[in-house]
Amino acid sequence: MPVASPDTANTPLSADAELHCDVLVVGGGINGCGIARDLAGRGWRVVLAEQDDLAAHTSSSSTKLIHGGLRYLEYYEFGLVRKALLEREVLLKSAPHIMWPLRFVMPHDPAMRPAWFIRLGIFMYDHLAKREVLPGSEGVNLRTHSVGAPLQDRYTQGFVYSDGWVDDARLVVLTAIDARERGATLLTRTRVTLAQRHASGWTASLQAADGRTRSVQARALVNAAGPWAESFLRGTARPAGHEVLATKSLRLVKGSHIVVPRCFEHDHAYIFQNPDKRIIFAIPYEQQYTLIGTTDEEVHGDPRDASVTAADVAYLCEQASRYFKRPVRPESVVWRYSGVRPLLDDASGDPSAVTRDYLLEPNTSGAPLLSVWGGKITTFRKLAEEAADEIGRLLGEVRAAWTHGAVLPGGDLSAWIGPAQRPDVDFERFVLALSVRHPWLPATLARRLARAYGARVGEVLGTAQDLADLGTEVAPGLHEAELHYLKREEWATCADDILWRRSKLGLHTTEDQRQQVHDWLQQHMTETTPKAAPCN
Repeated sequence: MPVASPDTANTPLSADAELHCDVLVVGGGINGCGIARDLAGRGWRVVLAEQDDLAAHTSSSSTKLIHGGLRYLEYYEFGLVRKALLEREVLLKSAPHIMWPLRFVMPHDPAMRPAWFIRLGIFMYDHLAKREVLPGSEGVNLRTHSVGAPLQDRYTQGFVYSDGWVDDARLVVLTAIDARERGATLLTRTRVTLAQRHASGWTASLQAADGRTRSVQARALVNAAGPWAESFLRGTARPAGHEVLATKSLRLVKGSHIVVPRCFEHDHAYIFQNPDKRIIFAIPYEQQYTLIGTTDEEVHGDPRDASVTAADVAYLCEQASRYFKRPVRPESVVWRYSGVRPLLDDASGDPSAVTRDYLLEPNTSGAPLLSVWGGKITTFRKLAEEAADEIGRLLGEVRAAWTHGAVLPGGDLSAWIGPAQRPDVDFERFVLALSVRHPWLPATLARRLARAYGARVGEVLGTAQDLADLGTEVAPGLHEAELHYLKREEWATCADDILWRRSKLGLHTTEDQRQQVHDWLQQHMTETTPKAAPCN
């Protein structure tokens, strides 16, 4: 794979430079990056503009699951569930370092749903799509099985089924790297201030965080702005004539999550049914913690303003405490985050019932425009494939799809371990191979680097022969060699990018240590990588 020259990921805008491309993609979340990757892989010239960091909002604030959505069966979303189930194993095979299978335990509460109803739902979940990697479901006796130990004694019967886990923010970054290496230009912390439609193309004005501007000429435009997709069409995008660009409406639904000290010792996750007919998950997280979420609360106004409220924390603690023997209390929360899901408004009264499916809306009243409405992280690859197909039709240049069997950067471990077997087994073989090749790496650091970078870990380690060769340890487990790599290759410009999105080291560091990372970055920013606006 080609290696970018220093700071190519953060090349600044030039005021007098005009970009020409086939497609301008607005939005650097999972859908925007996925579409840019797919288009670039088909040979189109692509520019992507993201107003903040990659995955700065919704795409780093999910429940971090690759799943079909068991509860959506209750809303008869069979097509969506099947589509997502088909994608689970495609994704797991594409990046075994950042995704892996996860078993979920559903304790049976007769007051919520009858056992036969749950059995039927899980049977459908097992059989709506073919499985090669993930094992099927089973019933468990919670009195005797280890997964029953953390639960209150009144829960005696449970069901176990399979889905997957993903490091959502790293999924976005790896997708963006793949897009760049296939020829796309990605501009982070760059806002589209105006997109003017003409009969034969689009002219867009871009503004970087430091105020510098440039123009982009594009044949087609993809609106993948997530929670801002509707407002982009109503304000930033300008029609060529009197046509209406915004024909759909979004419902913005906030999903809040909390992280607490570990509630259980085993490696399964839990799915809990609540009296309000919703569900929450309790998931093993970062070795020492449990991730609990999510809420479904409709929000209005700027999505940036959405945050986890005391009421959100109280709700999640209360519902988890209905199941765990040891209550989950608000004062135990060590981290909290909210993501605003842009759901296509289908007139459902209950935010929980709003469809999680997506819609790709082409507009051909002038130069091609494609808007992405809704979606979920599990189906991003399929959404991107369909979007690229549609752009090809709009441009009159249909080109073949390619991503179904492709791996993401770092996902091909064969050079380390030989032919692939199954993703979770392959990753453990890779960790062992990394430890053999670099025995001087502490075991904890070796595993974290393996998880983050997969087969590209060598680009982080370089020619290091011992720990000292990685440079100063700026924060626990975070050395200068990795910081240089993140700044150079992964668009990282501030401490939050590194500590909360490129990694979750923020959970394992003190405020003083986080400040040290900030200070290091400020010291090492150069004229070619200007200091960014404050982190978000």
